[in-house]
This record gives sequence, structure tokens and C-alpha cells, in this order.
Amino acid sequence: MDAQVGMREGRKREDGMREVGMRRCEAAWQVGVRAGPVPPGRAVLVVLAVLVTAVLIVLLVLVAGTGAASDPAQHAAPGSPAPWSWPTTTRVVLRPWDAPATDYGPGHRGLDVPAPPGTPATAPADGMVAFAGQVGGRTVVTIDHGGGLVSTLDPVEPSVSAGTLVRRGDRVGTVGAGHCPLTTSCLHLGARVDGAYVDPLPLLPSPAWPVLLPDRQARG
Repeated sequence: MDAQVGMREGRKREDGMREVGMRRCEAAWQVGVRAGPVPPGRAVLVVLAVLVTAVLIVLLVLVAGTGAASDPAQHAAPGSPAPWSWPTTTRVVLRPWDAPATDYGPGHRGLDVPAPPGTPATAPADGMVAFAGQVGGRTVVTIDHGGGLVSTLDPVEPSVSAGTLVRRGDRVGTVGAGHCPLTTSCLHLGARVDGAYVDPLPLLPSPAWPVLLPDRQARG
């Protein structure tokens, strides 16, 4: 009798141990499933997320770079001499820069300095003549100064040709007529950074006379 009771108790202990073992195996199998390889669909989503993040970072870097390049003041270190010189002997501004509201909107993409026809026009800085000739019925001289910075002088009868290397102050032609018909003859000086027009005044030594801001209402 005692032996039979002992056998039954032993079987119960064995059954309990088997049940505990099976539960432990099942738990381990579940953990293995969770920690197993990423399903193909989820792997594709992870790769796409990484690629999108990388593209966004590159775009942010490019946008930040473009924004810095559009500032002409970056070409002049604080306290250093102005990187450009005036294209004529005068340092008077007849009409200053007037930024247009849109790329093709009204405005004044540069500044005008008084200069009678025949006045020598000089390079504002070292560079290479990128263009010298007719544009829209006016003669223009364009100089590439490197680093995305370009100057434009018009109307100027050129004494140089494309590809000519010039130094700051070198004569590039003579002022023509027609740019300021309502006031006096003048020379228009334009500046571009990476293809975008900017105010050339921060690149020049201080003007001899105060520059008045343009009155948009007076021009309609």
C-alpha cells in the first residue's frame, strides 16, 4: 500500500516537472521568435527610414550653404579693407539697391553712380572678364571674381574681351550713355552671388554722400 502511494506521488512529481519544462521551453521559444530575424517587410521600412533621414540631412546642409552664400558681407572680413573699389573716381550713389519682391518683379538690382560718357570704368576687384558685349541694346562688362561672386558694369564700351584677367582698378572700358536718362549720365554696378543679385554697397568703401533709401510710392 505504501509502495503504491509512493509510486503515485513519484508520478505526480514527474508530471509536474515535465509541465514546468514544457512551459520553460515554450517561453524560450517565444523569446526566440521575438528576437529572431526582422521580417522582410519590416526590414524594407527600416532601410527606407534611414535613407529618408540621410536625404533630409543632405538637403538641410545644402540649404544652409545656399543661405550663407547669398550674403555679400561674407566676402569682407570685419575690420578689413573693403574687397571692392568704386568703378569710377566718384563715390556718390545716385540710386541705391532696391530689392525686388520677386525674381522678376520691379526693383533696382544694383546701384548707380554719376559718370558722364567717356568716363573710365574700372574693375572693382581682381577677376576674369566673363562677358563683354551687347545685352538688350546696352554694352555690358561682366567680371567673375571667383567664389560665386560676379560684378556687372553697364553701359560700358569694353576695352577688354572675355577671358581677360584683370586686377582691381584696371580699366575695362568707358561709360556709355542711356542708363540714367531722367537725371544724369551714370554707371550701373551690379553684383551677383551664386547667380542671385545682391546689394553691392557692403562690398565697397563707404560712399562720399549719404545714400537715401528709394521711395517705392513715388515710383508707383
